[in-house]
Amino acid sequence: MILTKKLGEMSLPEEEIKQDKKNCRKFGPCGIGKKALYLNSFYIDRQYYVPIKSVNRIFKRVAMSKGGFTGKGIFGTLPYLVVEYDNGKQKQCNFKHEEDVDRLLAFVETNFPNIPLHSVEAERKLAEKARRLAEKKHVSNLSDEAKMSIQNLEKAEKYLHRKSDLYLDLSQSARKKRIYDRSNPAYKWVALAITVMGAGAFAYGVYSLITHAGFGIYFLLFGLAAIFLFAGANVLPTSKNNRKYLEQKLKDSIYAMEHYIQTYPDFPVPAYYAHPIVLKRMTEILKEGRAENLESALQVLKLDLKALNSNVVVEQEEYDEVVAIKSMFLVMDYK
Repeated sequence: MILTKKLGEMSLPEEEIKQDKKNCRKFGPCGIGKKALYLNSFYIDRQYYVPIKSVNRIFKRVAMSKGGFTGKGIFGTLPYLVVEYDNGKQKQCNFKHEEDVDRLLAFVETNFPNIPLHSVEAERKLAEKARRLAEKKHVSNLSDEAKMSIQNLEKAEKYLHRKSDLYLDLSQSARKKRIYDRSNPAYKWVALAITVMGAGAFAYGVYSLITHAGFGIYFLLFGLAAIFLFAGANVLPTSKNNRKYLEQKLKDSIYAMEHYIQTYPDFPVPAYYAHPIVLKRMTEILKEGRAENLESALQVLKLDLKALNSNVVVEQEEYDEVVAIKSMFLVMDYK
């Protein structure tokens, strides 16, 4: 068993850490227990721990390669989880999937609400945005129906936050299906050809190794094999990357949300749009006087999302919100 090493000044009894780690909630290479956060090294998952009491803030950091900015490179976003502890120290953890970071932060928000989930700089920008929104012209004489709709939306938003996994599943399954639907079928044949080339290079590398055909060729062929195989595998159809699986995943996400909100009286939006960001943006539409009730607020939101395309420049915060919900509307054809 790999020893779990502590980070920072505070430590916990070994037996306590052992039990807490065993029962912790896992998110990618990290985990959260009742007593501590369990963080990865570059190679080993959950190798370190930081007691919850030592944590000052936790937030997501996203790095992008040059190809990530242009959309033409091999690599895209590189997500990290950053944990600040002991008043200034930081541990940055690399993740393979950004959705695992989002789930971890949603779990912290629900179970450890006193831990800030943004960097100091991000908090400053959010405060500026809140100030701008406060200065934004809101209608002072809202109708009773609009006021009741706003209250309904705010209560429903809090209700959704209790089950963050459900709306995250809904958003991510819609996004994956949208990406699959938009991908060119020809790419799959290209990926297949690349993968076959990689397998051939790997086989020839093994043969060269056995027959002592030269030292440098091993690195070249094995390296090419790894690049081809990894580049091709993300495009090839697999048990979790095909139309039938992705459609079923979306249906399951909608069904799970329907089951959750069925006990909520008159939930303001259909289950396939049940996301806190949807409700928040509808609330803002009502406060601005652009709609009078829930139905018209949802219609205005649909028009807003349709108007946001690749030619429209928005702030980073709004971009993140649109990315989280627009796929949900696209896969449902804005019905």
